[in-house]
Amino acid sequence: MKRTKLLHSELSGLIASMGHGDLLVIGDAGLPVPPGVRCIDLAVTRGVPRFFDVLDAVLAEMVVERAAWADEASDDLDAALRDRDLGETCQVAHEAFKALTRQARAVVRTGEFTPYANVCLWSGVAF
Repeated sequence: MKRTKLLHSELSGLIASMGHGDLLVIGDAGLPVPPGVRCIDLAVTRGVPRFFDVLDAVLAEMVVERAAWADEASDDLDAALRDRDLGETCQVAHEAFKALTRQARAVVRTGEFTPYANVCLWSGVAF
């Protein structure tokens, strides 16, 4: 059994296989997943698992160079994202955010019901 925080084998394997600049999206329960983009569906029920629980587990294993989220995110959501080590950050319109998801290696679906609780994470390097 792994010692690190992230135990989900499919998600852990994906992160291990990512290269510099690859995109991983963590989304709420309602974020559409574009056709052809892998979906790692963790949603069990409303609020389970929570967006930030999944994000924090991913951040324990992934080097993030930059991140983006929707302009429409609430001030609380924006502040909570800014409190994490996400490298260079920016905000984009939600429609532009959804367009970015087409470039993702995968979209991780959480059980989050908070509007616009979605983030794009571009992989960095550990050296």
